[in-house]
Amino acid sequence: MGSSSCEGAVVIDGKAIANSIHQEIAQEVSYLWNNYGRVPGLAVVIVGDRKDSQTYVRMKRKACTEVGMKSISVDLPGDASEETILDHVMELNADPEVHGILVQLPLPKHVNEERILNAISIEKDVDGFHPLNIGKLCMKGREPLFVPCTPKGCIELLLRMEIPIKGKRAVVVGRSNIVGLPVAMLLNKYDATVSIVHSSTTDCKSLVKEADIVIAAAGQAEMVKGDWIKPGAAVIDVGTNYVKDPTKKSGQRLVGDVDFTEAKKVAGWITPVPGGVGPMTIAMLLKNTLEGAKRAFSQPEDSNA
Repeated sequence: MGSSSCEGAVVIDGKAIANSIHQEIAQEVSYLWNNYGRVPGLAVVIVGDRKDSQTYVRMKRKACTEVGMKSISVDLPGDASEETILDHVMELNADPEVHGILVQLPLPKHVNEERILNAISIEKDVDGFHPLNIGKLCMKGREPLFVPCTPKGCIELLLRMEIPIKGKRAVVVGRSNIVGLPVAMLLNKYDATVSIVHSSTTDCKSLVKEADIVIAAAGQAEMVKGDWIKPGAAVIDVGTNYVKDPTKKSGQRLVGDVDFTEAKKVAGWITPVPGGVGPMTIAMLLKNTLEGAKRAFSQPEDSNA
């Protein structure tokens, strides 16, 4: 389980790997219930009615319920004030039943995103975006309480597929705060030699072609071509882009940042889009929430709970 061979490349089945992780988490949640009489709680705050955000939130809540976690929903109107959102975050910070707080991004334009994210307790920052968590991720010998979910999912795929990281050359395409930068820092923690290429990099192709591991997170449809890939490299595609496709009922289809058809002929391993990194992001969110709960349950004040 977890892969299939396709024209030389092993296609990594992120959905199957995520399902295995869900089963592992469900067992741990059951153990916590039997031993502490409590289960992990994940609070998801959504502001407004963006369809894509609503879909993501539904998926997160469903996954939460499936592994036996408590799901707490905070649904606010699109015109909710920044102070109102902050008040809800502070309430969740103080709630002992909540072990993870996720604020669905993007927030409406009138809201200061940084202020809201910084208000989340570092002990409940399951998205891993708090400056202290990101700061520790960047520092040698320091460990953040939480690592951002999508980058963590990328590394988990490499680990579960037993793809070597230590001493390997890794190139990250893209430098976003959500994926590019944290995944580069994570690869560094696993002793890869890491380069980041971005919009101002000259000759991205030659740099990517040197990589044993490519993490594509630029947000540009099929930007990374087959002739960019070093034969046998591991390619993890984080991209989610819609392109026109008249053969589809919706008139469009989902593709990654990598030209999958070309790259799979050259790569050693490759993730598809959809079905690669996407399912892993939610699995890592659940794993972070579980870790937060285990830390909370082991605190002296919770020992009799």
